[in-house]
Amino acid sequence: MTKISEYVNCRVLVTGAGGFIGSHLCESLVACGATIRALVRYNSRGDWGYLEELPAGVKDAIEVIQGDVRDAHLMREIVRGCDYVFHLAALIGIPYSYVAPESYVATNVRGTLNLLEAAREAGVSRVIHTSTSEVYGTSRYIPIDENHPLQGQSPYSATKIAADKLAESFHLSFGLPVVIVRPFNTYGPRQSARAVIPTIATQLLAGCETLFLGSLDTVRDLTYVSDTVRGFLLAGQAQQAVGQVINLGNGKGISVGDLAQKIMQILGREIPIAQDPARIRPEMSEVGRLVASAVRARNVLGWQPLVGLSEGLQSVIEYIRSHISSYKAARYAV
Repeated sequence: MTKISEYVNCRVLVTGAGGFIGSHLCESLVACGATIRALVRYNSRGDWGYLEELPAGVKDAIEVIQGDVRDAHLMREIVRGCDYVFHLAALIGIPYSYVAPESYVATNVRGTLNLLEAAREAGVSRVIHTSTSEVYGTSRYIPIDENHPLQGQSPYSATKIAADKLAESFHLSFGLPVVIVRPFNTYGPRQSARAVIPTIATQLLAGCETLFLGSLDTVRDLTYVSDTVRGFLLAGQAQQAVGQVINLGNGKGISVGDLAQKIMQILGREIPIAQDPARIRPEMSEVGRLVASAVRARNVLGWQPLVGLSEGLQSVIEYIRSHISSYKAARYAV
């Protein structure tokens, strides 16, 4: 297996560092001995997102920069001098992309272009670009490998396809060493209520008498965040990964309805489930099944998931229980 200790004393930029996966990635990079520059989206509160929750010693080891990937000048400034760039900055909420598609183009497409141009100019050793399983749309076959056709079933997924293709083009056109990592539904502590597992757990822990969800039949491949992060780190080191798209997933699917039942069993609560019309996506936009083939990740990176679903769910439940005031059970998080 590729050693991730090779990040020792390397300068690494992480965009989207204040997000769910980004904060866990920064924490792991500190443990690897990297010198980290972390981009978080500017806000007048000076809030660093989920980086605020890292232990003091870890936060102190990170250079945090507030800004925006839409600013090409800033991208050139912060990429300069970096060996590796992990690009996670993106607008990710699918329902909000129906409301504000232009903002998704600006951040996910134009922002990625700015980052790639800056990385090319700076001559970085590698760019690890974050994709999403949503780019595949509803599966035409299971498991989904990296050769599966792409289909933009939401404005969000369409902008991620565009960003992926820009990253691919910079490798093919300019020789920029790019790896495209395509996670399948990562979950874990610090994930927002926008995602399905925190949505279920929050309502149950808050004592709600009815569990409100969207589609119960959609099937997802759930990967615990520490496994996803390890995949990112390995993608930054494996020489044969350059120029490739690499899925990160368990290869096991579970429906939202069955997932809700499993979380209820863990918590020892059984309440009725009701479909909330506000949570139902347009029929043609809903992605029905996403189950990964991770053969390439295993062969190229030496990666395989280590955390089982029951263990991972228990960790999420414990986190939400200790942060319940931060979650609004009665409100649908778009």
